[in-house]
Amino acid sequence: MVDPSPLKVADFSFALPTGLVAQFPPAERGQSRLLVLDRASGTRTHATIGDLPHWLRAGDLLVLNNTRVFPARLLGRREPGGGAVEVLLVARLDDERWEALVHPGQRLKPGRVLRFERGGRVLHAEVLAQRFFGRREVRLWTDEPCPVMDAIEAIGHIPLPPYIKRPDLDLDRERYQTVFARERGSIAAPTAGLHLTGPLLAHLDAAGIERADITLHVGYGTFKPVRVDEVEAHTVDREHYEIGPDAAARISAALDAGRRLVAIGTTTTRAVETAVARGSGRVVAGAGETDLFIYPGYRFRAIGALVTNFHLPASSLLMLVAAFGGKEAVLAAYAEAVVEGYRFYSYGDAMLIL
Repeated sequence: MVDPSPLKVADFSFALPTGLVAQFPPAERGQSRLLVLDRASGTRTHATIGDLPHWLRAGDLLVLNNTRVFPARLLGRREPGGGAVEVLLVARLDDERWEALVHPGQRLKPGRVLRFERGGRVLHAEVLAQRFFGRREVRLWTDEPCPVMDAIEAIGHIPLPPYIKRPDLDLDRERYQTVFARERGSIAAPTAGLHLTGPLLAHLDAAGIERADITLHVGYGTFKPVRVDEVEAHTVDREHYEIGPDAAARISAALDAGRRLVAIGTTTTRAVETAVARGSGRVVAGAGETDLFIYPGYRFRAIGALVTNFHLPASSLLMLVAAFGGKEAVLAAYAEAVVEGYRFYSYGDAMLIL
């Protein structure tokens, strides 16, 4: 038997008018549109996120990512000299040291000292080492008797995605965060969860739809472009996840009973699928890392329905969605979403795949 041709990244491209890239969240949380795709029939239905309880059923288990975005973007100046600098904190190495992306990179050599100030708070940084792909290792400290993370929270800016072409605003501190965010550690939001509100979650509870919270800290790799021609040649960056005892028990019980797991977002999907594979069909509580790259041909072990945003053309996130919903069906749904004027990307509308 001849092996099928390799998947081409270009097969996941589509035309998207720039005007459909959402630059702001809806006026109120919970107002997003919802495109529902039925995998079995290919049927597409236009709804709103408030209709979600109608499309789910008692006994479903909703799995949420409770990670919290922290203001990882630091704007300051060099010392001495005073030139403007920007640092994006990518990964925490210990209490003081971070892996970071810096700008202007060519001027920020090891030994360079930086200063960040906002609202009367001051944070210092020293570049310790150069790393791969333009990254640096930096040491952060304050002159005050307060934890460095508290200073980052006060001084930092919300790291909006690069396709949002505006500075961050005060509203982003609340709107680029899910209502159930608890565990600080992400530099990008699990955006499918941005649509959910307290009243909607209460409605789902009343309908007999259970919930389980897991944590996956979203890293800079979520924006990593696919720079190869063949899908299989791409890799995704490792991300840290944790599944507590209660969530592990709920997920395993649902799987044992044949009940449907409804993943809120691609990050939840990757964490649960990784944990179930490692647990041989069940989930064992604990922490780990995942670099699972899901694309068409992947066999899902756990997830039975998916709520997700509309993703970038030729991105690994779109490939995950296409693996779950079927490439042709998903791309047809995207084409219809463009025609119907759906809002795309982080602050955009939502899609439910059943």
